[in-house]
Amino acid sequence: MTKTILCFGDSITWGYNPKDGTRFAPEDRWPRALEAALQGRVRVVEEGLNARTLATDDPARPYRNGMAMLPPLLESHAPLDVVAVMLGTNDSAPCYGLTAGRAGINLMAMVRAVNASQAGPGGTAPKMVVIAPPPLGSLSPEMSLMYSGGQGTSRGLAGAYETVAKRFGIGFLDAGEVVKVSAVDGVHLDPEAQRTLGVAVSKVVEPLL
Repeated sequence: MTKTILCFGDSITWGYNPKDGTRFAPEDRWPRALEAALQGRVRVVEEGLNARTLATDDPARPYRNGMAMLPPLLESHAPLDVVAVMLGTNDSAPCYGLTAGRAGINLMAMVRAVNASQAGPGGTAPKMVVIAPPPLGSLSPEMSLMYSGGQGTSRGLAGAYETVAKRFGIGFLDAGEVVKVSAVDGVHLDPEAQRTLGVAVSKVVEPLL
C-alpha cells in the first residue's frame, strides 16, 4: 500500500527560486525529489508556504504561524504515515527576537501536536522527521532587510532540533550537512540543492515506512 508523507515547511519547501521569487517546477522541489527517490512507495503532500514560522505570528503576513495551521492540515490530509517538518529559517529573523533554543521549544510543541493528532493510520500518531534548515549565507540586499543579524540563530537550529529529535525519538536531518543555501540570496536553495535535499530526506524517511 502506498504511504503518505506530509512535507510541512516554508518557502524552501514551497520551492522559492532565489533568482526571481517564482516557484520551481515540481521536479526541482525537494518534496517531489523525495517522492521520486522512494520510487512509488509514497505519495507526498506538499505544504510549503512563504514566510511560515514555527509558532510566531507576524501582523504583516497573517496565516504564517505553523502551530496554528498544522492541526487542521493534519486532519485534512489524514491518514498520514510520516510528517516531515522543515521550519526555522524565518524564525531566525531578528524581528522575532528568538534564540535557537526558543525555536527548539516551539518545535517541541509542534511534535506534541503531531503526536496527539490521531492523523496516522487507524487513528494513531504519524511518525515524524524534523529537518534543520541550512544556515543563512551571504545575504542579498533584499534578504538582508529580513535576516541581517539572524545568522547566529540560524546556525544554532541544527543543535537545538537534534536535541528535540532525541528527546522524542523521531527522525532528524541537518540539511546544512548535505546542502548549502544559494549564493544568489543566501537564504533559499538552487534546484540542484533542492533535489539533493529530497534524496537525503528519503534516506531518513525510508526506515519509518
